[in-house]
Amino acid sequence: MNLRLVADYLVYVAVRLTICIVQAIPMDRCAQGAQFLAWLISDVLKVRGELLDSNLRHAFPEMTAAERKKLARRNWRHLLLMVCEIAHAPRKIHDTNWRDYVDLQNVSNQIGYMLSERPVVILLGHFGNFELMGYCAGLMGFPTYTVARPLDNKFLHDFVQRFRGATGQFILPKQGSAPAIEKLMDAGGTLGLLCDQNAGPKGCWVDFMGRPASCHKAISLFSMASGAPLVVTHFRRTDRPMQFEMGIDSTDAIYDPLQAETKLGVKELASWYNEQLEKMIRRNPEQYWWIHNRWRDDRPPKKAKKTAAAPDAAESDAPRRAA
Repeated sequence: MNLRLVADYLVYVAVRLTICIVQAIPMDRCAQGAQFLAWLISDVLKVRGELLDSNLRHAFPEMTAAERKKLARRNWRHLLLMVCEIAHAPRKIHDTNWRDYVDLQNVSNQIGYMLSERPVVILLGHFGNFELMGYCAGLMGFPTYTVARPLDNKFLHDFVQRFRGATGQFILPKQGSAPAIEKLMDAGGTLGLLCDQNAGPKGCWVDFMGRPASCHKAISLFSMASGAPLVVTHFRRTDRPMQFEMGIDSTDAIYDPLQAETKLGVKELASWYNEQLEKMIRRNPEQYWWIHNRWRDDRPPKKAKKTAAAPDAAESDAPRRAA
């Protein structure tokens, strides 16, 4: 008997039972429970407390320790509410009533791109309830493709895939997906990406929340190679659980390489979309994943000399087409 397989299945059963329990609890009670659990996790158990406080201290140096502690508790409440909202979404949000839960903001340009024959890249961060973005976009009639790493637990992976694909969100594997993305861009599809993933020492280094952060070069290259507009989108919670705002904060959150007066390169594009994401986060700091180790490396490595025969690995994995 494969003990790893048995252990994975037991974890899967436990997760499913937890979801069933959450689904049986009204959302207002879930919010009350999230408030208590946030205090327990943040103030008593101090789960990932050192990392969370370090991230907040660097991002908001003007905050006192007491203010950071309060924000950390609010952050945990947000993360717990995310889980509850995701559990409730399939039973509550449908193609006939999504307007009761999602308010659209400044989406005319974004929808125009998604309806056009051109490809478009939607950029999200670990902000708001980003997991529901693709789910709700599918309900609105906009299928999207997302790149994600497969979960180690096969049973949980299949379960998450079924949720994500229920309304028309298609998941591409993180490794070896360049040919599929190139085909998608050729077909004028919509690609959704989390733009705040750590790319390691060989990534493109830009400033993000007051510290150097490593970004994947492929995000910029997808736009440069295909001419696809980049749209930095949010899906933030508004005044209460299960109430969201989807869209962009301003037209500055869209970069169209075919209309831009100045063409941006890889580093300039990375700096631009990180700046847009930072504006969102500073508006609602409690809705960012501060427990996410975004700044895994303190600073970029020393530049090594490159030869023409040895291009960057991230660049070689991106589509190689003329704009």
